[in-house]
Amino acid sequence: MSKTADQRTPDNSLGAHLARLRDAAGLSLRQVEEATKNEVSNAYLSQLENNKITKPSPNVLHALSQVYKVSYEDLMRRAGYITSDADAEGRRQAKVATFAIKDVTPEEEKSLLAYLAFIRQQKKK
Repeated sequence: MSKTADQRTPDNSLGAHLARLRDAAGLSLRQVEEATKNEVSNAYLSQLENNKITKPSPNVLHALSQVYKVSYEDLMRRAGYITSDADAEGRRQAKVATFAIKDVTPEEEKSLLAYLAFIRQQKKK
């Protein structure tokens, strides 16, 4: 038996969530682009909402959290950057510190996180 629209599981993907947030804010794709000062293009946001892109950068998630006035940590969790509540605080601190600086390259992020791990290991000794 096929499921009717009423019986379908709600789409809990990041894209569907972002689309719901934009709809609730009453914003068009172009208005979000303007609100993020062109950090998130309307085309990119459309791809996010349609799940063509499933893991946007934390900078994009931060910009969207500001526009939609929602928790940055929640968007990070939905995108898979934070995987459990147990390690959420440690990861949140590391990611927030790493991505507070714009234009951090993946190599720089990796080095920063390695250095943070080194410092934490030294404190344990």
